[in-house]
Amino acid sequence: MKVSDFNYDLPEELIAQTPIAKRDESRLMVLNRKNQTIEHKIFKDIINYLNPGDVLVRNNTKVIPARIYGKKETGANVEFLLLNNIEGDIWESIVRPGNKLHVGTKVIFGDGILKAEILEIMPGRNKKGKI
Repeated sequence: MKVSDFNYDLPEELIAQTPIAKRDESRLMVLNRKNQTIEHKIFKDIINYLNPGDVLVRNNTKVIPARIYGKKETGANVEFLLLNNIEGDIWESIVRPGNKLHVGTKVIFGDGILKAEILEIMPGRNKKGKI
């Protein structure tokens, strides 16, 4: 499986910018595999779809605004998705085009306001760099 398998277009206006005031009134999409139907409900209706023995998993992770665009010293455009702050200004990142950035490659962001250098190619082809 490749990270690129998860790329898709999502219009900016469809991305929630703030949580809804009453969390139990957030949207819930219900997929009925047997009937191959989709219903649009509100989250507090979820109780109608749970059965004894079911497990409900809560994801309480937070998303950071971590996509930044820059240029290699050659002028080529690159995109960094910051995944994990390893320490200080060292970040694990997914970089596109990843095969064009090797250890030692320098990238400039915002007309030189921010600079990065690829420090290591990690397992799964993620990059570790100083930003």
